[in-house]
Amino acid sequence: MSSGEATLTASDGRALVLNKVPVWRQRKSMANYIALLPYVFFALFPFYIMFITSIKSDREINNLGQSPFWATGVATENYAYLATNTGYFEHWMLNTFIVTVASTIISVTIGTLAAYALARLRFRGVEIFGVAVFISYLVPQTLLFLPLIDVINTIDDYVPIRDTYWSLILTYPTFLIPFVTWLLLGYFKTIPVEVEECAYLDGCSRLGALCRVVLPMAMPGIMCAVLFSATLCWNELLYSLVFIQDETAKTLSVGVITELIRGDIYYWGSLMAACFTAALPIILVFAFFMDYFVSGLTAGAIK
Repeated sequence: MSSGEATLTASDGRALVLNKVPVWRQRKSMANYIALLPYVFFALFPFYIMFITSIKSDREINNLGQSPFWATGVATENYAYLATNTGYFEHWMLNTFIVTVASTIISVTIGTLAAYALARLRFRGVEIFGVAVFISYLVPQTLLFLPLIDVINTIDDYVPIRDTYWSLILTYPTFLIPFVTWLLLGYFKTIPVEVEECAYLDGCSRLGALCRVVLPMAMPGIMCAVLFSATLCWNELLYSLVFIQDETAKTLSVGVITELIRGDIYYWGSLMAACFTAALPIILVFAFFMDYFVSGLTAGAIK
């Protein structure tokens, strides 16, 4: 009997052989986990600092003799300051959530249709259109917001959208749709055309084949586009800073900066509490969808 096996006596006296995990494989697994520790430490260290600073009192934060890596006690005054003294933190959270959801739905819907058309349809100028989408994705946002100001002002003459989150919902897709289109374009090309042809033989139209066959197979790529688009919307700063001045209509990224950084005065405790609270929804979204996302990638398109 080898060293990787063990025996177990059954009720009738027979000896059952149980295969144990070899020692070398256990050591290899342990070495892999140890190798991941520096990465985990590097990835979680900013969140740890934000959380530790958010539960410190102002006196402890300003004490230079106190270590910044741990807290002597738990102080909730920073989170209470967000809820009471700022006055609009709940509005910022709600506005950011509405803008993120609406912009992501619009961008992923249009980007998915555009990517499918570029990957499957053959029409005049399809290559040029694909290159144009890629070039528009490369244009910096710092240049796009200049003409978008005139667009928002023109629309505001007919529909009042200035200083509302509707101005962000209309402008965020300008940089999200090219990103989603270019991301899903390569994914749609990996899906075999034969599965769509089989759907055509069963009586499906092109739209029916897209909804019933292609989209379920492309769901991992779509989920990836949703995750990245939601993250970009949640963290966006420039457009929110330019298009919105009303305190109640601001998003988290702008409201936290304007309210908790006043000149050369930084409310570090409340600032870290706001950053940690704002990061939690994105962390939960990634944690909730990551298993489905990874399982879809590993399952394979044909299966």
